[in-house]
Amino acid sequence: MLKINNLRKTYKDLVAVSDVSFTLERGQLVGLLGPNGAGKTTTVSMIAGLVTPDRGEVLIGDHRLSGDTDPVKRRIGLVPQDLALYDELTAHDNLRFFGALYDLTGAALEQSIASVLELVELSDRASDRVKTFSGGMKRRLNLAAGLLHDPDILLLDEPTVGVDPQSRNAIFDNLEALKQRGKALLYTTHYMEEAERLADRIVVIDHGNVIANETLAELHARVPAGPDGGRATLETVFLMLTGRSLRD
Repeated sequence: MLKINNLRKTYKDLVAVSDVSFTLERGQLVGLLGPNGAGKTTTVSMIAGLVTPDRGEVLIGDHRLSGDTDPVKRRIGLVPQDLALYDELTAHDNLRFFGALYDLTGAALEQSIASVLELVELSDRASDRVKTFSGGMKRRLNLAAGLLHDPDILLLDEPTVGVDPQSRNAIFDNLEALKQRGKALLYTTHYMEEAERLADRIVVIDHGNVIANETLAELHARVPAGPDGGRATLETVFLMLTGRSLRD
């Protein structure tokens, strides 16, 4: 459904993304991991059409994405790390606004709003202003906004930052349900346990390059079992691949 070929992006002398390639299939969640500054957010921005690559291409189906105004972008939903919500508006009015950006109107828009609010379990708070919501509720509403136009591909950039365990688990349940519907999900996170739970495949980026593109079992096989015979954690594998040096 989504194919990334040799993406590269530089900012003057900074090479943000050097050479990134991977694929994403229907009904699959790919975890995109990497240290701070590795190129994850730039990669997601290029896939979303928000940033133009210097080289390479993003293919949605057989169609090459040609920029922010390309109509094929409607097949993509973006859930950004920064909350894209208006605190003074109600949850319903936030979704009406975002729906209008996709030319959704009338009964079709109202049906879509009702559907996504039910998915994220916020139907009973539709008329409440977002400023009254907890951090977890805002994260779930942020997810709902990215789903309004029923995209085939969902890009999620650290969607659980700062939420409580209950809200995080609810978001996980939402994502599992979307996978079962055949959605293709690209998920960036710094939480290794999230990738272990959710990802069918894991892509690790460092210094703008893909250094691993494997299943969880294949990544675990890179590290010998411990003295007790137990397998290494994903965090151990990640540190082996990217090193222990601080990046901030």
